[in-house]
Amino acid sequence: MTRAIASGGPEHLGWGVDRHLAADTYDAINLNTRATGQWKNKAPTFPTWPRPKPATPKGEKRRTTVADIYRRFTERQARGG
Repeated sequence: MTRAIASGGPEHLGWGVDRHLAADTYDAINLNTRATGQWKNKAPTFPTWPRPKPATPKGEKRRTTVADIYRRFTERQARGG
């Protein structure tokens, strides 16, 4: 339960590596069937296996760019520091 809550909530309960691999295998088989099937017209779309939504980190920090580093450096130089 702790791992499920850390992953994003109670909907992640039971979703270990084995379940993710099984869902990926299901989707791969459907994609292979769609790609190699002999369809009269347009190939049908197969639904993907439903998965829990991934957790989005709260307070996600923006990556520091080179421009940010340069701006901080020039501000420090302008202040005499």
